[in-house]
Amino acid sequence: MDIQADVAIVGGGIMGSSLAYWLSRFEPRASVVVFVRDPTYAAASSALSAASIRQQFTSPVNIRISQASIELLRHADEFLAVEGWKPDIGLSEGGYLYLARQPELASLRQAQAIQMAHGADVALLDPAQLKSRFPWLDTTDIAAGSLGLSGEGWFDGYSLLTAFARKARSQGVQFIRGEVQELEVRGPRVETVGLADGSRIRCGHLVNAAGPWARSIAQLAGLELPVFARRRTVYVVACRTIMKPFPLLIDPSGFWIRPEGACFIAGIAPGEDPDEAPLEPEYEGFESVLWPALAARIPAFETAKLERAWAGYYEMNVFDRNGIVGCHPRIRNFAFMNGFSGHGMQQGPVVGRGLAELILYGRFDSVDLSELWYERIELQQPLLELNVIG
Repeated sequence: MDIQADVAIVGGGIMGSSLAYWLSRFEPRASVVVFVRDPTYAAASSALSAASIRQQFTSPVNIRISQASIELLRHADEFLAVEGWKPDIGLSEGGYLYLARQPELASLRQAQAIQMAHGADVALLDPAQLKSRFPWLDTTDIAAGSLGLSGEGWFDGYSLLTAFARKARSQGVQFIRGEVQELEVRGPRVETVGLADGSRIRCGHLVNAAGPWARSIAQLAGLELPVFARRRTVYVVACRTIMKPFPLLIDPSGFWIRPEGACFIAGIAPGEDPDEAPLEPEYEGFESVLWPALAARIPAFETAKLERAWAGYYEMNVFDRNGIVGCHPRIRNFAFMNGFSGHGMQQGPVVGRGLAELILYGRFDSVDLSELWYERIELQQPLLELNVIG
């Protein structure tokens, strides 16, 4: 199979599918192909994500992205509808709650000041206010909490992913099953993409949307990308006690937890964090670390039960934990949308739109993403994001 495409996208997760949707929406005449290694998305980060959205970041660009993204998520059933079918992504704006003990209080206040300066709807609560809102919470050692009052919550990530892909197909995008094994680079351009089955695709633009495997795609063009696959386990926990309201809670000890149907899902950053660990849940961490921390913060979880668990990859940008967006300064038709370090599912709808604008019009029209340029990597100028969960 030898074809030609205006834009070829490596990876059909939320980033690649979102970009394909926006490209084909903005320019219906453009030929767009998406290379997908596994159409079942069995190991895809998008399918395995905890799928949450927040504005409580410390980088203004991330706050802007989330503010634009929540507006898109609220209307996903409208703009992603196909022939009368409308997706239901189950958006719940339950908020985020960051807790801080006395040593973390100054950092929490600094982060909240940044968020409020950029229009985030957050409130700083003292222990008495926290206890009044959330009586199930142990605030003995807590100095304050930052609560998102609107524009934060969670949703069905797999439904959003498949809705973007389905809509993109309806707009003429080709999704091709295949593994990219070769990039032919001539001067300042990627000319041809070679697949494992021998197929070759000539492209006007090539986009790396390969998620945890983005680094290997960049290496095919002789480029280094500081993005690594880091395993994270999500635990499904049952608890008989009814606790409402219950936001997505981030504890100073390092764990996070939120409601999921009749149960809860939770996670905690591993002590060791090797690259590309097998995608098998790390059960020992629940018994030895997570459960004791949960029970200490929320006494009702002393009698909680672990129902099941799954593992997925963060595409961790080890340089500064922020996404990398835009074209390479020398291989000018090779674009990145990588390294979102656990924020990809919530940022994908807006990053896809922004990169489509850049490819088609040469600029970001809707949300300025220029702080995420690739050049900061080569210039060794990190854009540090301090609020990375897990």
